[in-house]
Amino acid sequence: MFDVIIAGCGPTGAMLAAELRLHQVRVLVVEKETEPTSFVRIVSLHMRSLELMAMRGLLDRLLERGRQRSVGGIFAAINKPAPEGLDSTYAYLLGIPQPVLEHQLEEHATALGAQVRRGGAVVAFEQDDAGVTVELADGERLRSRYLVGCDGARSTVRKLLGVCFPGEPARSETLMGELETGVPPEEIAATVAEIHKTDRRLLLRPFGEGVYSVVVPAAGVSDRTEPPTLDDVKQQLRAIAGTDFGVHSPRWLSRFGDATRLAERYRVGRVLLAGDAAHIHPPIGGQGLNLGLQDAVNLGWKLAAQIRGWAPEALLDTYQDERHPVAADVLDNTRAQTQLLSTEPGPQAVRRLLTELMDFDEVHRYLIEKITAIGLRYDFGAGPDLLGRRLRDIDLKQGRLYDRLRRGRGLVLDRTERLTVNGWSDRVDLIADPAAALDVPAILLRPDGHVAWIGEHQPDLDEHLARWFGKTAN
Repeated sequence: MFDVIIAGCGPTGAMLAAELRLHQVRVLVVEKETEPTSFVRIVSLHMRSLELMAMRGLLDRLLERGRQRSVGGIFAAINKPAPEGLDSTYAYLLGIPQPVLEHQLEEHATALGAQVRRGGAVVAFEQDDAGVTVELADGERLRSRYLVGCDGARSTVRKLLGVCFPGEPARSETLMGELETGVPPEEIAATVAEIHKTDRRLLLRPFGEGVYSVVVPAAGVSDRTEPPTLDDVKQQLRAIAGTDFGVHSPRWLSRFGDATRLAERYRVGRVLLAGDAAHIHPPIGGQGLNLGLQDAVNLGWKLAAQIRGWAPEALLDTYQDERHPVAADVLDNTRAQTQLLSTEPGPQAVRRLLTELMDFDEVHRYLIEKITAIGLRYDFGAGPDLLGRRLRDIDLKQGRLYDRLRRGRGLVLDRTERLTVNGWSDRVDLIADPAAALDVPAILLRPDGHVAWIGEHQPDLDEHLARWFGKTAN
């Protein structure tokens, strides 16, 4: 008997398993693939995801294995330098090979005690008032209190659950890969710059010595059911750029469409959805993987609270209440960015106008904060602007704030030195630090780093501790 079975051991599933294990929840992750991802696709971690990695003590090991780059130019590939003074200690993108990221997250989860079983596809399940019975492809039946589908865009869990997945089907496709080139970098840069005056759909970004990340429209490539080939990429490069840049020796190649869909519900009884199982969209802006990681951190402590028996009524429902609108917003901004890449005169005119508007700092900053999720504010009711937002990593008299969030617990940061967490100390920590870099007397942070209360009076704090962390343990 497990507390939670997670279908899918990608980044979302592995992160969720680790979050649950911080609270001693018995977790089994079942993954249909027998081996981890092998192709070396580079993914980008955005500022908010980097903050979450720092909160859980993972960032240093990822920095050793990735490459930092500027957050400028990530909205619709409009080439503008990053605004100064972004509200994050980690104001950059981290490019990292997907297999490396997945390995680090899975290793983190298993080190905390999660079990991972490969070659175990979920093919059926039944839920009742006490739990979920999960059937695997080999006929084995497992029992758990909850099931979470983190099994990707074609999620078996979502389909078996009968949750509608409305949106738009793919209308265009794109080839993507990492390849070596046979042309000097200066020649590639000059050719791409000339093409970008009228067509932004082509991307060649250097990644390592002689290696480029290549993105090119797939229109005209024959059989979309077959994996793309090197010849397909060469054909499309010649069609758009007049040259194939001598590309050769692909590390990996893939094809993706611009389908955009959002699950109507994230929870039905004891079964939940997260990551691509709940939402899909074009990869422009690199938001998909980040959105899934952030789903996992939002869900993990709430599901653990439900299982441990201290969750306030409806706490688990706030997972959908908070994350569904975030995904809807991501779908909208990727729709907008996709339009801005069109070569049609209308979208090109809008792109030129937006390019001018992004010279205004507030406009550019707003778009960067939207894409990287540091501008997100959950609706926790009336209060100061900081309420519902995540708090950046700040210096404390002993270390840094995010280091104190590694256990996935709530945290009261008290500049008044008068507050207590008596009755909640088994799930909430207290730091009394009059020198903390805050403009308010005290705050309550949820385990995901979002500010759940601002004030200075104990009765008011107690009310909000009960709202988010249940009744006292006394």
